[in-house]
Amino acid sequence: MSMSYALADSATMLRRNLMHAKRYPSMSVGVILMPTVLMLVFKFVFGGALEQSSGGNYIDYLAPGMLLMIPAYITASVAVSICTDATKGIVNRFRTMGITQSSMLTGHVLGALLQALGGVVVMSAVALLIGWRPNATVLEWVATFGLLTLMIFALNWLAVAFGLLAPNPEGASNMLFPVIMLPFLGSGLVGTDTMPVGLRQFAEYQPFTPITETIRGLLMGTEIGNNGILAVAWCLGIAIGGFLWANSIFRRKTA
Repeated sequence: MSMSYALADSATMLRRNLMHAKRYPSMSVGVILMPTVLMLVFKFVFGGALEQSSGGNYIDYLAPGMLLMIPAYITASVAVSICTDATKGIVNRFRTMGITQSSMLTGHVLGALLQALGGVVVMSAVALLIGWRPNATVLEWVATFGLLTLMIFALNWLAVAFGLLAPNPEGASNMLFPVIMLPFLGSGLVGTDTMPVGLRQFAEYQPFTPITETIRGLLMGTEIGNNGILAVAWCLGIAIGGFLWANSIFRRKTA
């Protein structure tokens, strides 16, 4: 019975967050628009110079990596939303109601997940319009969106934890800057073999690189190797760690 109440409360909080996104769309539009604009900049401004890193049509190399910009950028939105709720007293109001307390966190995570997946669809459509030609099967597309969903879910829980720690919404937004920068410091834009030694080592061992290479392999037919296992392991590790950390902070704040 408690599980059914928790699911119902989480669904209610999800509707609340989707209504907020509908009434105040600027944050959601920014999360979707900015990565798409960056993709267009890299394609049409830097694409010629970076062609040698792709070994062919640069957009075919670029698009799979740019899809990961959406999960990175959505973290700032999640952290700001959580921090806003925490600092404006809505959490104390929820404490007086007969609801599952952690459902507020789950609602934010799931609401941002749906928005981010919408952004992935928009970016994919724009990439197809400017020349991206993936050769993936239906099953490979499903696997790609499954991995992206898992990654978005994982990063959202990490963002919830940072949002609860931040003293104000501005601070919450800034705290996620390292996460937003990680896609730029991996194999999403150029091959890691073109980087200086220190940066190359960092790029090869940070979580976005195996996820990028897995998505690129699924969509473009390149070699995946052990990147698939590493990608899933990174996502599960971040998701579990973020979930436990966020709920621990939330319990302390509402105790």
